[in-house]
Amino acid sequence: QLQAYGGGLVQAGDSLRLACTASGRTFSNYPMGWFRQSPGKEREFVAGISRSGVSLYYADSVKGRFTISRDNGKNTVYLQMNSLEPEDTAVYYCAQGSSPYYYTQSRNYNYFGQGTLVTVSS
Repeated sequence: QLQAYGGGLVQAGDSLRLACTASGRTFSNYPMGWFRQSPGKEREFVAGISRSGVSLYYADSVKGRFTISRDNGKNTVYLQMNSLEPEDTAVYYCAQGSSPYYYTQSRNYNYFGQGTLVTVSS
């Protein structure tokens, strides 16, 4: 199971940190990712992190503003979001990879939790 939390209403330029706790599978064995979906848009793969946390992937839309990290001791993955823009408004979902590898590939992420809503006002 995956449970994301930390969303809320913020103003443009603000920061927000999302967190997601996982249970049921050995957390450190799988890559983790964050996706988001806005009304009328396809789900977007925002960031991915390898099992160890050393290797990271970011979509161009968030590169330089968002940081993904993980704490394998706490079975938790984080998404630090800085310089938020109204275009970042979406429901954010954390996901776990099916394979231990391919942290950069969205199709590897097949386990999703409930999302958390992030709303950025202008």
